[in-house]
Amino acid sequence: MWHLLPREVESLWTLFTAPVIWALHFLFCYVGAAIFCEKPDFLGLDFNNLRIAIGVLTVAALVLIVVSAALAWRQWNFGTDDPPHDDPSRKDRLLFQGYATLLLSGLSFVAVTFSALPALFITECIR
Repeated sequence: MWHLLPREVESLWTLFTAPVIWALHFLFCYVGAAIFCEKPDFLGLDFNNLRIAIGVLTVAALVLIVVSAALAWRQWNFGTDDPPHDDPSRKDRLLFQGYATLLLSGLSFVAVTFSALPALFITECIR
């Protein structure tokens, strides 16, 4: 049977997925705004196009972070086992990784939201 998300994710890279998405989002938002405000005629677009691009990127980043959180929720056994997961066993290691990934996904979701807020409120470059 085909599933949208893989059944098990046993990689340490899943722990870093949401923070990497946030970092790339942050980089695009602030570098894009800095380049646009320094050279507004660089691409021949106005500031509203940059704000729309940041909005679209924000929605895409939030969707990817929610997918990462769903995988972490599944890896954490849907929250059935309470922390701490400190036994030296493979099961507790996977539960801890799922729990930590879920927490990092939540933090990254908030960080992406706050990184995009200036594009919502600032309507032009201030010189």
